[in-house]
Amino acid sequence: MSASRLPDEDLAQVTFVVLDLETSGASPKTGSAITEIGAVKVCGGVVIGTFKTFVNPGTSLPPFITELTGITDEMLWDAPPIESVLPLLLEFLGSEKSTVFVAHNAPFDLSFLKASAALHGYIWPAFRVIDTVKAARFVLSKDDVANYQLGTLAEYFRTEISPNHRALDDALATVDVLHGIIERMGTFGITTINQMMSAGSKQPRSNNQRKVGLKAGLQSPAIDQPTSSEEQL
Repeated sequence: MSASRLPDEDLAQVTFVVLDLETSGASPKTGSAITEIGAVKVCGGVVIGTFKTFVNPGTSLPPFITELTGITDEMLWDAPPIESVLPLLLEFLGSEKSTVFVAHNAPFDLSFLKASAALHGYIWPAFRVIDTVKAARFVLSKDDVANYQLGTLAEYFRTEISPNHRALDDALATVDVLHGIIERMGTFGITTINQMMSAGSKQPRSNNQRKVGLKAGLQSPAIDQPTSSEEQL
């Protein structure tokens, strides 16, 4: 699905679902699985819904994951498996025509979600996707931030909740980062979702080099490419 085939909307009118996962490891290809999902639905700067659940990964957690997240095996024993969570999550996410999917380092989250969906017979919707890592690189230079990690961006945008490697809290922090990015997008003359989806990634520039403008083709070699049916920033 191309963004150009969907009606354009002012960014203040767009429904975003900002999602974060905690997992048992780095990749579903190595047997790692989702352990926690947090998602926040927002429109016009207002939170209109949240989704939060533990997920039983079916295996014990590595000690370093427990140390990083504070999530223990005991916390997951009674949690539902991902096949029970997926239909509820998909219902919360809504239609690919009306929802824009947002995550920090979106290819990571999507790799787990798509793998889980495929394993259990669900078709993952072809959402328009905004990766706040790439979007932040568009609006902020290294003069602004030392890096584009969620914690750094949360500090820069003074988010209400600090990221702490728990899914809902990190999703809420990403919501504030997204709103800060959208505000900065306005200085580039970007005020609609199709404009934002068409905004290209650029090398970080110093503040005195910035100018209003768009550059198409925002795929980065370090980031997974979207499929032909999935638009991604």
